[in-house]
Amino acid sequence: MPVRTARDAVTVASLYLRWLGYGDIRGAVKRAPSGVRVAARGMIALIEPSVQPTTLRDVECVWLSAMAESVSCVCFSLAGYEETARARADKLSIPLFVIDLMGTPQPVNNAADELMSAG
Repeated sequence: MPVRTARDAVTVASLYLRWLGYGDIRGAVKRAPSGVRVAARGMIALIEPSVQPTTLRDVECVWLSAMAESVSCVCFSLAGYEETARARADKLSIPLFVIDLMGTPQPVNNAADELMSAG
């Protein structure tokens, strides 16, 4: 599914989560500081559909939310990640994906590769 709008990016990420085995996708909610958050059984996903790279704060906020709910987390971005966000995600083992304009999530780090192989 080509990505033309923010809604398309959220749809792609939700479908990908379902493909990975995370069912029961629940509503997309706009969250501060940016991005959209969706939840699935056992997983919280942050989708950053803007042209701005996902920030360190975004990664830390989704991780803290996941810890509070005792679930895993994952991040999807159209524009990639700030270097500090990638480094923190690596330390916390948070899977990072970039969604290309053709609608295909591409793994960015080892945690994403591991999630793909397990899903």
